Amino acid sequence: MFNDRSSLSAHLATRRSGKPRDMIAPGPGTAALERMIDIAMRTPDHGKLAPWRFVIVEEAQRDALAALLVAAYRGEKPDAGRLEIEAMEQFARQAPDLVVVLYAPAVASKIPLWEQELSAGAVCMNLLHAIHAAGFVGSWLTGWPAYSDAVRDGFGEAPERIAGFLFAGTPSRDLDERPRPAPGSRTTLWNPTTS
Repeated sequence: MFNDRSSLSAHLATRRSGKPRDMIAPGPGTAALERMIDIAMRTPDHGKLAPWRFVIVEEAQRDALAALLVAAYRGEKPDAGRLEIEAMEQFARQAPDLVVVLYAPAVASKIPLWEQELSAGAVCMNLLHAIHAAGFVGSWLTGWPAYSDAVRDGFGEAPERIAGFLFAGTPSRDLDERPRPAPGSRTTLWNPTTS
């Protein structure tokens, strides 16, 4: 991975999500994804609750995922048009590799749910970093499938929620850089006399 601080800084300064529809083979594959997940779990986790879990959706299961998404979408939107259905099918089949990350809260814990949600977000970001550091491109998507209880039920049960669909593969083209805010536009120095 990284043999010095400059390569780590370069990684952090250049990490960029790719579009899953533009990702091609090869992807990391299941064994490499498992190592990346191990890295991702090195995330802030107040109370050592591990309020997240990972489900790898292998290529052989993408048709079943497409069927789940289409059935769930039609169940919620029975008048869905052809393009909407095709979008669900395309979502399920894009990019060589896919990990569904579930937020799995420990509801009875004294650790606030908000902190557990933040940990689930952090584990997703760490997984993106691991994918990028291994020389692949990743993307963290939510959208309609992440908020559907019927889709969630295909992976777990309430109170779990889908934190995201993390796609990984090889970029088919150069990644577009997006505008980023200048640090000064999002950063202030605390002054207790003006608070």
